[in-house]
Amino acid sequence: MNKKGLIACFGVAAVALPLYMIAPGRASAGQKARFRGVNFAHRGLHTRDESVPENSMEAFRLAAEKGYGIELDIRLTKDGYVVVFHDDTLDRVCGISGKVIDYTYSELKEFRLCGSDETIPLFSDVLAMINGRSSVLCELKTCGKRSRELCEKAYGFISEYHGDLCIESFDPTILRWFRFYAPDLYRGQLAAPVSEYAKSSVRPFCAFLLSHGMLNFISRPNFISYKIGYQPLTIKLAYLLRAGKFAWPSHEPRNEEGKDAVIFEYYKPKPKFK
Repeated sequence: MNKKGLIACFGVAAVALPLYMIAPGRASAGQKARFRGVNFAHRGLHTRDESVPENSMEAFRLAAEKGYGIELDIRLTKDGYVVVFHDDTLDRVCGISGKVIDYTYSELKEFRLCGSDETIPLFSDVLAMINGRSSVLCELKTCGKRSRELCEKAYGFISEYHGDLCIESFDPTILRWFRFYAPDLYRGQLAAPVSEYAKSSVRPFCAFLLSHGMLNFISRPNFISYKIGYQPLTIKLAYLLRAGKFAWPSHEPRNEEGKDAVIFEYYKPKPKFK
């Protein structure tokens, strides 16, 4: 091959490789339609003053009654229960030191959310209460070596749920599990600017790849749920390649423009905007 041919090959590779890395997975029109225009209440319809705590049964009940979609977070307990709780640790919400995964469910039931009477709910109980009234957006939290266990147990409940439900995660390896074992489940990659990952233990280079959607080849997400604000060119390209466009956390209705779905908090928009 001559010099011009080599240069052309390198040029094609330079374009093709990033596109391969960021390309989303295919989704049917029906999958997309079920969640298009849904306003998801972030961790339920909780309140800024914490009188209705985040990820509580009351927050989910109120969201379902208002007709909103419901976004929630799930993780594992020490003894393998799937509970609804956002943080890795209990400090902020329960005022207790330690990680959720280091406590049994019986122990966790004794703690209160934000000083209220609400306790940490089971994922199965939340789904039973919603009972198909609302679209559910379930974020799976990384559980280290037990992430596969979370995927398997969560899917056991999801597969029996009679209603619209999709999943998302910051962890592409979790989404990869669903890509291969539950390919019909609408799945999304959560992402944010690089600076957001500094709050966690994610290494800088990995943070860059996640922020720019360059690990999409692992899980081929159907949609990208990106933090509202600046978005890199690679994320915009993923949208052009037909990735669904979810946004979080919205604090005003104008964020609905150009989105497929919105995750909101601290105001009450219309349940659907398209």
